[in-house]
Amino acid sequence: VAALVALSFSGAIGLTFLMLGCALEYYGVYWPLFVLIFYFICPIPHFIAKRVSDDSDATSSACRELAYFFTTGIVVSAFGFPIILARVEAIKWGACGLVLAGNAVIFLTILGFFLVFGRGDDFSWEQW
Repeated sequence: VAALVALSFSGAIGLTFLMLGCALEYYGVYWPLFVLIFYFICPIPHFIAKRVSDDSDATSSACRELAYFFTTGIVVSAFGFPIILARVEAIKWGACGLVLAGNAVIFLTILGFFLVFGRGDDFSWEQW
């Protein structure tokens, strides 16, 4: 239960950074909210690889490695998107910093979720 509370708290902190990067009056542009799409599609390759490959005791699986590759591409794109927006002056660099801080916290929260609830025991995300 403590892990679930800590994960929800860190998720709220990450979303707060993202909202501050958008909603502060000095920044006032909501383009960085498109990063939410990356948050939602980040775990999808892992879910597909977990469903497709049944050999969980194998040391390496091509499907799992491909899922890691796609997930890495999604995470790098989520960090690159606000930098590109700031570079073309669609958002200010301060908003970019807040969004990057939110990205780091949210992606660490997603990683923590899979580390805590991905063990395959009775209290795992696979039963949700």
